[in-house]
Amino acid sequence: MEPITIYLIRHGQTFINRYDRMQGWSDTPLTDKGIADAHRAGRALSDVHFTAAYSSDTMRAQKTARIIMDENPHAPEKLNLIPAFREEFYGYFEGDNPSRTWFVIGKPHGFSSYTDIARRKGFDATKDMMHAADPFHDAEDAHTFWSRIMGGFKELREDNPNGGTILLVTHGTTIRSIIDKFGKQDGFSGLEAPRNGSISRLRLDEDGVHVLSYNNVPDVEE
Repeated sequence: MEPITIYLIRHGQTFINRYDRMQGWSDTPLTDKGIADAHRAGRALSDVHFTAAYSSDTMRAQKTARIIMDENPHAPEKLNLIPAFREEFYGYFEGDNPSRTWFVIGKPHGFSSYTDIARRKGFDATKDMMHAADPFHDAEDAHTFWSRIMGGFKELREDNPNGGTILLVTHGTTIRSIIDKFGKQDGFSGLEAPRNGSISRLRLDEDGVHVLSYNNVPDVEE
């Protein structure tokens, strides 16, 4: 296959982001700051000739992607929705305060926070521990999450057999999990959360997924 360059963008700030709540498959609109996040990313990418554009099927990702596309005279007309790149599903913990959630999940195992679990046990452990702690067991475990994400990469390969440069707007934990899984050999870590509207880049080729850059926040005029 021909290589695909992916511009991986975290959606702009939402109201749930602003209120510091767990936002997985639940959805809220972009704030004014979130709209500005998207415009900033769009202006930074305005000279990139995208051959295709994708976002997860959430409202916040779609809105961010369309703003970025509106800022780019070279953007394709169609936005493709790809549910495989939704945010991690937090099940029972959707909408909860993250600090409280991860204290409740981690404390019985000797951990104090999400970052503590991720640093000491890895990102997959955060998913498996949340799934186990969810009284309904609806929160995604690592196997379920990665089956979905790898299916998304397969879909991108099948959609773009001739390679190209694509826009993909997705979500914070999804991005940091991808970066941590595929970027360690090149010195990248997902321990630092990607900022709203930040730009990361991947290369998707016959050898797999490669991280080129992570969590760059454009320095462009508002």
